[in-house]
Parts: sequence; structure tokens; C-alpha cells
Amino acid sequence: MSIERIAYIGIGVMGQGMVPNLVEAGYEVIAYNRTPERAERMRTRGATVVASLAEAVRGADLVMYCLSDDAAVEQVVWGEGGVLASVRSGQTVVDMSTIHPDLSLRQHEAFAAVGVDFLDAPVFGSRNEAAGGGLWIVVGGEDAVFERVQPVLEVLSETLHHMGGPGKGASMKLVGNLVVAMQLEALGEAMVLATKAGLDPHAVLGVLHVTDFKSPIFDGVGAALLERDFAVHFALKHMLKDANLIARYAQDLNSPIPAAVAVRETIKGAINQGWGEENASALIKMLELQGAAEVKG
Repeated sequence: MSIERIAYIGIGVMGQGMVPNLVEAGYEVIAYNRTPERAERMRTRGATVVASLAEAVRGADLVMYCLSDDAAVEQVVWGEGGVLASVRSGQTVVDMSTIHPDLSLRQHEAFAAVGVDFLDAPVFGSRNEAAGGGLWIVVGGEDAVFERVQPVLEVLSETLHHMGGPGKGASMKLVGNLVVAMQLEALGEAMVLATKAGLDPHAVLGVLHVTDFKSPIFDGVGAALLERDFAVHFALKHMLKDANLIARYAQDLNSPIPAAVAVRETIKGAINQGWGEENASALIKMLELQGAAEVKG
């Protein structure tokens, strides 16, 4: 069955970017958000805005959502009037949220029980990538379901990776976020050390840009750090949520993550200083604070 009508639930930072791209690609998009004014913004971008989740889901070929955390997914899926209560046999659901893989597996089982296909398809990227159709999407689910939904996901992505069966997309997202968190920590530690060593930070970033340890994160975040620009693309508080998920998942699998544990402590310290609403790169301010305290000591 081809996909023509898409219900998009939750018009947050990511949804505001994805919905217009789906409309532009020729899909009929029905948008719903629990805070109505957010969904209203999508009306001018060509989506149909409805007042209830059930109305959005009714008649859709595909239901999509990208929500903030496990609790939000639990509420939207299993809550009164939620997705599970509103879908019908033959529809397909795609969860693009960053959540624990166990919750992805629970969704897969719950939707399968009512004849609905499910993919876990979390994304790498943030506001700019969502708006530009440049997300990197990792997918878990059956081959046939992935193949059916692939044209939709290609509209939203620069690259698309089918990682295996149910839950494997969610697993890959936590693996990737572990690497992202450690790159931010590495950049922060390096820049604090470089400053203490009397190096020109612009020159330091120039070296990082061309050597064999270069990274798009170092380039993008590094330039913002020099400007002391912590405008939110991905909030530090959400990075802590992901760090907690990684710690829990690693514990489930008895997998050692000593460096990630240290990064989580940096993030927690930064949030305790009141920087949780700033960009994830604000963790460097905690490293700077620790460095200043050591000098005073």
C-alpha cells in the first residue's frame, strides 16, 4: 500500500522542520499538537491542523512522532485517546524519538497486536537538519515495513540506515549519542587546556579542522564556543536525558562505559549551575569552572 496521507503528532523543534518537507514532497500531512498554537504554525506551511490526536490518525496511512522523552511517548501512545487507541489495522507507525530500546520493543509488540506495523527511526541532527531535510536516520523494524516507509524517510534525511529488527534503531541512536557526548567533552577539555597553555583558540580549531581527528562537531560547536554562543540547537537538559538512557542501557547489557560516566557528571554539574536550557555545548562552562577552582586552590 502506498503512503499518501501522513499524521504527524507533536510539533516540536523537529516536527516544525519535518512537516513542511513532507508537504513539499507531495504528501497530505495532518498535524496535531497538545499545545494547539504550535500546530497552527503548520497551517501556513500547507498542513491540515486538527484538534484531536484521534482525528489526525483517522484515515492516515502513516503516523509519525518525534517526542522529547520516554514519558512523552508513553503518554502519546498509551494515554487516553492516544495513538494505540486510535489506530486501525493496516496502518503504520514510526517513532522518531530518542528513547530506551525497551520502549521501542514495547511499542512494536503493542501495535503488532492490533495489526499495525511499527518502525523505530530516531534521528541524528537538530533544528537546522530537520528544516533542511538533512537528518541522519537510523531505523529498526522488519524489512518490508522499512521498504514501504523508505520514500518518506528519504524526504527527511541526508542518509538513511536500516540497522536491523525492532529496537535496533533506538539502540544505534544511544550508541551514536554516546559518541556525540564524548566529542563535546573532548572539545571542551581540549579548549580549556589550550587556553591555560596560552594557545590562540582560533589556531587550535584550525588544527582540529585539518588533522586526522577532525569532526563536524568540532567545526560547528568550536566556532560557536569562540563566540560564547550557547543558543539552543540541542538543549543540555536533553543531553542529560540521553546520557541517563545510555547509562541505563549499558547497565542492562553489562557494557562498560567509564568515559561516558565521567561525561554525565560534567553535564549534571553544568545543569546544577543553571545552564540546562542552553545548548549542549554549555558543558564547557562546567570544565572552565572546575579549572578556575583548581587554580584558586
